[in-house]
Amino acid sequence: MNTGSSPATAEQGLRQLGIKLPTPPEPFGIYAEVVQTGNLLFLTGMLPTVGREAKFIGRIGAELDVQTGREAAYLAALNGLAVARQHLGSLDQITRIVRLGVMVATAGDVPAQPKIADGASELLQDVFGKDKNPSRLVYGVASLPLGVPVELELILEVSA
Repeated sequence: MNTGSSPATAEQGLRQLGIKLPTPPEPFGIYAEVVQTGNLLFLTGMLPTVGREAKFIGRIGAELDVQTGREAAYLAALNGLAVARQHLGSLDQITRIVRLGVMVATAGDVPAQPKIADGASELLQDVFGKDKNPSRLVYGVASLPLGVPVELELILEVSA
């Protein structure tokens, strides 16, 4: 976990944390993984997948617990960083994480959605520093693509 100090660069942050980004996921349908307009980068919904397979399947509060949901959010965030790096060439081009949207598939009333979202938020803070924390929206849904428990929306500001 980050102690509050910012890494010199995002790429250095990854190295310091010993994180190797996965191969960026390929689209599961007809859409672009990333769209850049001006200095904003919009990523498609990021899922907790490895290759073409969902690593986690189920809903929080039914088949999966909160800790598993945090792990799924972390993996989805890693996939988001991999897609951003593939598009930009380097995560150091990211000047700010503007928005993190976290959808959590739940079985009924599950109040721990913010804790699940923190699995993604903590990774982003550790890599980019607390000063680049995004605004965040977390909400529960009945189901998500491939049966996964978490899907992320990321909007990034990049250097022009």
